[in-house]
Amino acid sequence: MDKFASMRAFTQVVISGGFAAAARKMGVSRSTVNKLVINLEDELNVQLLQRSTRQVNPTPTGLAFYERCVNILAEVEAAEIAVSQLQTEPKGTLKINAPMSFGTLYLSKAIADFTAQYPELQVQLTLDDRFIDPLAEGYDLTVRIAQPETSPSWVYQAIAPVPRVLCASPGYIKKNGIPQDPRELSQHSCLHYGHLVRGNQWQLIGKKQEYQITVNGVLCSNNGEVLKDAAVQGLGIALLPMFIIKQELERQTLAIILPDYQPPEITLCLIYPLNRHLTTKIRLFTEFFQQQFGD
Repeated sequence: MDKFASMRAFTQVVISGGFAAAARKMGVSRSTVNKLVINLEDELNVQLLQRSTRQVNPTPTGLAFYERCVNILAEVEAAEIAVSQLQTEPKGTLKINAPMSFGTLYLSKAIADFTAQYPELQVQLTLDDRFIDPLAEGYDLTVRIAQPETSPSWVYQAIAPVPRVLCASPGYIKKNGIPQDPRELSQHSCLHYGHLVRGNQWQLIGKKQEYQITVNGVLCSNNGEVLKDAAVQGLGIALLPMFIIKQELERQTLAIILPDYQPPEITLCLIYPLNRHLTTKIRLFTEFFQQQFGD
């Protein structure tokens, strides 16, 4: 029995909450994952998982074993990483997750340039506006635009601040007027981002006061380009990153409103599991990404 393979299968089942999800993450069949875990239980002569038709949970013994497995597998990966440092050229696969709008507008060209520099490395780019756990979902690296966080399991590398502004189309402004005070936004149609923890709460900071505004409108979306298009069509006021609306501001199809009131700063950052921060492929990509977007 390949004990490391069985341990990896077992930990992935615990992380994913089931055999089918673990199999998808590992790229193998569900029966293979099931067999690996059963072999491990037989070898140890203990029950590691409590199985039901709806979910799979670790037994108390299984939970204790899971915590040890995570540490052991991390040490094995660290040893593999140390060996990989001997390579001058990165090889294998680099799995990246990034937000949809930034990915389509800017990251796609950068990825093409990066792969041209390192032809032995295969990049798998997934665009998704969800905030994901890169370790649990099997990504080497995640690109995110959010407020900085801290975690004992992840490395957050800040790249650059991302300014956001309130904007509306000339047609909307002509019909509804320009709010002069953030509190007036509650009387306007506001297009808000559905994936934010705050939901339809906008936080704006002025020179002397901070505002928490409950906004409502005809559209809520988890994608900034959808909100931008709606704002251009005159459906309401949007709070969007400058990189999404740069061209619309230049073309004057959108205009900035309430420029003296700013939302909290968000940052373009790279996130990756703590035990992978020394890999050649991660190091080279972070250096490349900093050069591309740090300014």
